[in-house]
Amino acid sequence: MTSQRTRDRLIRRLQDEGIASPEVLRVIQHIPRHLFVDEALAHRAYEDTSLPIGYNQTISQPYMVGRMTELLLADGPLEKVLEIGTGSGYQTAVLSYLVERVFSVERIQYLQERAKERLAALDMRNVVFRWGDGWEGWSAMAPFNGILVTAAATDIPRALLDQLAPEGRMVIPVGTGPAQRLQLIVRNDSGYTRHILDRVRFVPLLNGPVV
Repeated sequence: MTSQRTRDRLIRRLQDEGIASPEVLRVIQHIPRHLFVDEALAHRAYEDTSLPIGYNQTISQPYMVGRMTELLLADGPLEKVLEIGTGSGYQTAVLSYLVERVFSVERIQYLQERAKERLAALDMRNVVFRWGDGWEGWSAMAPFNGILVTAAATDIPRALLDQLAPEGRMVIPVGTGPAQRLQLIVRNDSGYTRHILDRVRFVPLLNGPVV
């Protein structure tokens, strides 16, 4: 269930669902998603579905990883990207292959440590981690050319808007329950442009670090 044929089948499904970026598809095909879930769920790693990773968190559906990454990179390569919600580290790994540097914030310390181990084992050296509150972002490392948020905020955090560089792009799910929508925020000379996109379902973006 972790064979190349299984990965190829996932890529065909993502293409059928509308993921068009060759670079994003290549990275998703290459990354061993089974290493980012518990061994008992490894046989489901290449299904197009989210899976539990503990602490009421999930590894995102491959389609959603592809969709959000494609939106983030739609205007070309990015130098500095802030990820809010490291989780399993899978989305982090996808970004690692496609941008120059990734700064990833996670509030649950155990999940972050596991993600660090996985990325180190895969020799991904362009990611740095911070254990902290995702609502606060990472001001010491700002500004960021891109920000990708992997949990649903009740509204767009002001701190993240402030940390977005001019012409920077942020992809974030916003809302509660079934009312969540994926949004693309672009910073420009006059402020911010907001594009409201797909209906989505993410875990909530919570405050405060957890050991």
